[in-house]
Amino acid sequence: MSLQSRRFAQVDVFSAVPLLGNPLAVVIDAEGLSDAAMASFARWTNLSETTFLLPPTDPQADYRLRIFTPGGELPFAGHPTLGSAHCWLAAGGSPKLKGELRQQCGLGLVRIKRVQERSGKQRLAFAAPALRRGGPVSAELHAQVLRALRLSADEVLDVVWVDNGPPWIAARLQSAEAVLALQPDYVAMQGLELGVIGAYPPGAKQQFEVRAFVPGMGVPEDPVTGSLNAGLALWMLERGLCPDSYVVSQGKSLGRAGRIQVQREGADVWIGGEVCTLVEGELRL
Repeated sequence: MSLQSRRFAQVDVFSAVPLLGNPLAVVIDAEGLSDAAMASFARWTNLSETTFLLPPTDPQADYRLRIFTPGGELPFAGHPTLGSAHCWLAAGGSPKLKGELRQQCGLGLVRIKRVQERSGKQRLAFAAPALRRGGPVSAELHAQVLRALRLSADEVLDVVWVDNGPPWIAARLQSAEAVLALQPDYVAMQGLELGVIGAYPPGAKQQFEVRAFVPGMGVPEDPVTGSLNAGLALWMLERGLCPDSYVVSQGKSLGRAGRIQVQREGADVWIGGEVCTLVEGELRL
């Protein structure tokens, strides 16, 4: 196999402080890599996701992104979207539209914007894609979720589909404390991509705690998960279970401190967070 030098970065997403978010490996010059090479490299990094930046095939897109976990390819994922956009801009990318990037991925086009905060910090946010599937899950899946979470029926308020590419199922618990106390059964969870959310008491800095379990993709628990939070936001906003603007905490159970900003603006729901670069250089692949 002929090896080629390619620009590479590793970033931390949904955190302004290194090592407290969700790490992402990004191959910036991925043109010419085979599917097998991408999959092999993603298994080698052993991160929840590794991405590959490519020239777009859609004339409306600024770049094309392929997203791999150690277990396979995803049509869309949130923290890879924000981390890859950060790397594309840092590598000199210039959006076709002023103030907005358009990413082409397996799900289609995803819009991304830069948000300037009052503190002077800048974060990226993507427009939550529409749900491909929503509503309550079947009785069989509901029972599997209860077994996987080791909870009784009266401890779980809702179990619904929030499928936006990754086939997420969401379970809503009575509190953030209940979410953090979970000790799931990963054997019972096989075949599920399961997100869990619970609310903090009024006045807390964060409004919700989220955990994401994906054992079938080689990631028992994902530290901070943009796609899940996008699906949760669309569902909760429609149901009136959250305000138009709120903050999610995720990763505490893994020693992280991820923060996801959710903001509804008109017909769009934006899922945002900060990104910091930890590694820049080249790899031979």
